[in-house]
Amino acid sequence: MKRNIRVFVTVGIVGLLANGVLAWQLNAADSKEDPIKEVMKKYHKAPKGTDPICKKAQDGLASKEELKGLVEGYKILAKEKAPKGDAASWKEKTTKLLAASEALQKGAPDAAAQYKEAVNCKACHTAHKPD
Repeated sequence: MKRNIRVFVTVGIVGLLANGVLAWQLNAADSKEDPIKEVMKKYHKAPKGTDPICKKAQDGLASKEELKGLVEGYKILAKEKAPKGDAASWKEKTTKLLAASEALQKGAPDAAAQYKEAVNCKACHTAHKPD
């Protein structure tokens, strides 16, 4: 009888642990953010009173590390699928952003103007941001 109770308790504890691990994994999978949103938050938004990295880059004030991160972020965007709208338009816009940020990183003479043209938030959001 005591053996049956031990088995029952052990099975119950193992079941609870397995359920907890499964719930934790499902929650972790759900909490992973969309890569596009992550890039937008990191490089196109900033706390009130400070400029986002994209604005610093336009003004020539971004550090080498910030520009490196910006290039990496735009590489992520270019690899992602358009959340809404035409895939060719998404590819064109993200490729243009990537090329302009790489030009900034290299210090090309016309890079700031190229980047300002490429970082057209309204054009991209109108065509591709989900409602």
